[in-house]
Amino acid sequence: MVNVNIVAFDDANKENIRLVREQVFIQEQQIDPEIEFDGLDTQAVHVLVVDGEQPLGTGRILANGHIGRIAIMQAARGQGLGVKVVRALVEYAKQQGYPKVDLGAQTHAVDFYRKLGFIPYGDEFIEANITHQAMEMLLEHP
Repeated sequence: MVNVNIVAFDDANKENIRLVREQVFIQEQQIDPEIEFDGLDTQAVHVLVVDGEQPLGTGRILANGHIGRIAIMQAARGQGLGVKVVRALVEYAKQQGYPKVDLGAQTHAVDFYRKLGFIPYGDEFIEANITHQAMEMLLEHP
């Protein structure tokens, strides 16, 4: 059974979070590990998607509302897990009273984030040798 959990980057979860990000960003996308593991993980709140003990996906949100490091293992793609990760992070932000969330979408993923309610702003930029587009979502609170 697939579970989507809000977790800390702690002893219980960091190995699985790192495993997903190493596979997706470092192995597949050839991102430098020093860029990928930027020292901010212990300050972030993470989402970890698991099927039993098997990690399938992850993402994080920083205290300033910046969402990032959304990654789904190749074998688990196409099952809507990326949507679940982003929605869980947005819901967390709403619960914390954040006025908005933002992210830097790899340009191939702009439509994915647009469908979830993010709006592009500004010019495209390069990060880790990959073209990105800044996007944001204003949050409504009850």
